[in-house]
Amino acid sequence: MKSFYPFGPHFSLRQLCLMALFTGLAIASPVTAQKKIYILTDLEGISGVFKFGQTREKDSPSNIQACEYFMDDLSAVVRGLRDGGATEILVVDGHGNQCVIPHMMEPGIRYVTGVPRPGAMWGLDSTFAGMVQLGAHAMMGTPDGVLNHTQSSRSENRYWYNGEECGELVQCALIAGYYNVPTILVTGDEATCREAKHFFGEPCVTVAVKEGIAREAAILYPFEETRQALYKGARKSMDALSRCKPFKMDLPIKGKLQYLDLKGSRKNPKIITKEAVFHDPRIITKF
Repeated sequence: MKSFYPFGPHFSLRQLCLMALFTGLAIASPVTAQKKIYILTDLEGISGVFKFGQTREKDSPSNIQACEYFMDDLSAVVRGLRDGGATEILVVDGHGNQCVIPHMMEPGIRYVTGVPRPGAMWGLDSTFAGMVQLGAHAMMGTPDGVLNHTQSSRSENRYWYNGEECGELVQCALIAGYYNVPTILVTGDEATCREAKHFFGEPCVTVAVKEGIAREAAILYPFEETRQALYKGARKSMDALSRCKPFKMDLPIKGKLQYLDLKGSRKNPKIITKEAVFHDPRIITKF
């Protein structure tokens, strides 16, 4: 019978076994790039949230319930990111009153909560592959933006950077852009998603969980539908990583802030205007 040597007659059995072993290891354990994802959260853009009473009155029954809604939205996104290839996820509780409920946390994820802490976007650096803005809201003055505001809903702050009015979406994305981290996913109401597409472009994935009618009125979508959409959107955003670009503005950034002086007349508050020039995007709210 004719012998068959697929690698030539001079290969020993030991060499063939070693080749098979290393080939198998290469197939079974490919070198996988780390894909760390930073999730910055807020509460106004969460499923089922449409009243300021849900976001301002800490530990009230409506606020506790809203935080439960928040944790379920967050879990759907975390699972989608993981299934999409995320290797590490850091969740940063970005709402002023804080929202994280410890007993509802997903295992294997790090959660940052509690205030004060050094910087609203604590822990962000250039090792992250992408940022998610979860539960975000539209900028102050957006007619169909549920709970729309920028920084403060009480003093009704408005911000302009390099001549264009911007909200918290841009403020957060600019800080991430400093570290060359792109915004890959934004969740909130329809107006928030529209704002995200305007500033971050089509590659940025958006998921709408409700539609605004007025500042405290909305068309709510059923939770089962929103959580499915959030999961799918998160998975899709991992595929969009390579197409999403860090958001940046030309430096120095010329900023303008307008807000209501609440110390004066409550009926006719005075509008205060401030201007500043920023050479560092990380301090663009420091007027």
